[in-house]
Amino acid sequence: MKLKLIAYWTTTTLIALETFAGGIIDLTHGRTGVFNGPRVDDVLVNLGYPLYVLTILGVWKIPGAITLVAPGLLRLKEWAYAGIVFELSAAVVSHVIRGHRQEVIPPFVLLGLALASWALRPANRVLGSEITNTRKPSRGSIRSGVAA
Repeated sequence: MKLKLIAYWTTTTLIALETFAGGIIDLTHGRTGVFNGPRVDDVLVNLGYPLYVLTILGVWKIPGAITLVAPGLLRLKEWAYAGIVFELSAAVVSHVIRGHRQEVIPPFVLLGLALASWALRPANRVLGSEITNTRKPSRGSIRSGVAA
C-alpha cells in the first residue's frame, strides 16, 4: 500500500508541475522546453489553432495543477484530471493528424502520467469515497438484521 501511495504522489507531483509550468509557458508564449525548443505559439499555429487558445489553456492549467495537490476539492480534482486528459489527448491527436510523429511522444507520455496519477489516488482523494464510507444503510437495505 505504501508503494502505491509513493507512486501516486510521484505521478501527481510530476503532472502537476508540468501542468503548472505549461500554464505559465502558455500565458507568456515561452518555449516548449525549459530553456530551448520551439515557442509554443509557433507550435500552436503549426497545428492550425489560433493563438488565443494559449490564453485559454494557460488560464485553466494553473488552477488545475494547484487543485491536483490541494487537500479536499474532490469534484474539482475530477474536473482537473478531465481537463488535463482532454488537453493532452488533443495534443496527441493534433500531432498525429499533422504527421508530426516525434512530437506525439511527449504528450502521450504525459497523458499516461496523468492517467496513472488518477488511477493511483488514495480513497480519501476519490470523489464519492467519503459518502460511501460514512453512509449508514437505509431501512430498506436491511434484511433479517444483516445489511444487504
